[in-house]
Amino acid sequence: MITLIFSLILFFTFTLLGSFHIYWLLGGTWGVKKVIPTKNNQLKSVAIPKFATVIVAAVLILFGFVYLVKTELINIELPNIVIEYGYWFIPCIFIIRAIGEFNYVGFFKKIKGTEFAKADSKIFSPLCLGIGILGILIQTIK
Repeated sequence: MITLIFSLILFFTFTLLGSFHIYWLLGGTWGVKKVIPTKNNQLKSVAIPKFATVIVAAVLILFGFVYLVKTELINIELPNIVIEYGYWFIPCIFIIRAIGEFNYVGFFKKIKGTEFAKADSKIFSPLCLGIGILGILIQTIK
């Protein structure tokens, strides 16, 4: 039962995150200043390619779908590689994201005064850590 609940939480979380990326792809601007790492709050020098936004949106929604399959509310056969490695890979990449690259993102970032850095410390890194922990719990709780 707990696996079902955690999987549904991850499904809805990934779907919401993917939806935000689609919103930005379609020209939405809400939150943009807080989601792109910058050195000094200058977004003019940062141009995220639309293709990258599409890829991120698709991957996030795909991750949500993978966890929806994990709930067994839908019955779709996934390749063995997803079952054996994917359910470990997804939480690992989010834990690594939470730790960060030691400059702009993660709990151990150096640049801390920008809008992104503040949002990262309060929302994004804890969210990534939570996703990682839930993913690992799903794999370890039977």
